[in-house]
Amino acid sequence: MNYELILLLLLLGAVVGTMSGLLGIGGGLIVVPALAFLLPKFGIGSELVMHIALATSLASIIIASGSSAINHLKLGNVDLFVIKWLMPGVVIGGFAGSYIAEWIPSHYLPKVFAFIVLMLAIQMFLSIKSQAVRNLPSPLITTCCGAGIGMVSSLAGIGGGSMSVPFLSKHGVEMRRAVGSSSVCGCVIALAGMLGFVFHGAKVEGLPEFSIGYVYLPALFAIAATSMVTTRFGAKLATTMPTPKLKKIFAVFLLFVAFSMMF
Repeated sequence: MNYELILLLLLLGAVVGTMSGLLGIGGGLIVVPALAFLLPKFGIGSELVMHIALATSLASIIIASGSSAINHLKLGNVDLFVIKWLMPGVVIGGFAGSYIAEWIPSHYLPKVFAFIVLMLAIQMFLSIKSQAVRNLPSPLITTCCGAGIGMVSSLAGIGGGSMSVPFLSKHGVEMRRAVGSSSVCGCVIALAGMLGFVFHGAKVEGLPEFSIGYVYLPALFAIAATSMVTTRFGAKLATTMPTPKLKKIFAVFLLFVAFSMMF
């Protein structure tokens, strides 16, 4: 790992931390495509790149979302009732997603990631003008929705904010509290998904040095070093920025990531 790559990963971490605090995402929507581009420069084989990118992304999300969640808790942006019913589902779904990723051929994983993000971008664009707000479903259905969010998030190496934020916003949770609550759930999703990738990666040969399962520690530490610092800045922005503008930023960001990963 040369100094240029270390610098790129440190800058990546700074962007991840800011976006995590601002939009309630764990940063996987940035980390996965960035690592998919950078990891081959570390000499990592193409058949391992996507699995390592997903696992390392989830590991970095634990730190970024954890730091973001603490900041949002201090600012009063977390709905504890929502957390209570989403949490069991996201844990189960997080583990399930890592198992499914192991079955999918590695060359299909970038397309799966891009398709998921594209659908999320379209959904968020449609929700910007929509004024319809529903009440949260029953606790059981909310938990099942959490399981779906956790599974897809782990499969895509993301913290789930791209799904949990629109879900909560649609069901009457104020945008800033949806972002804050998403940060808490994202940390738990990432932990469950990362443990699954560590378990599966322990059986794989040819992984780079300084790896724990599919988690590549040098990239993780570089991203974490700066993301922990910048989440506070993003959380403050989320508190002061108007909700419609937050939704527009969120939607444009998702669309950009989807097309960049697809092509």
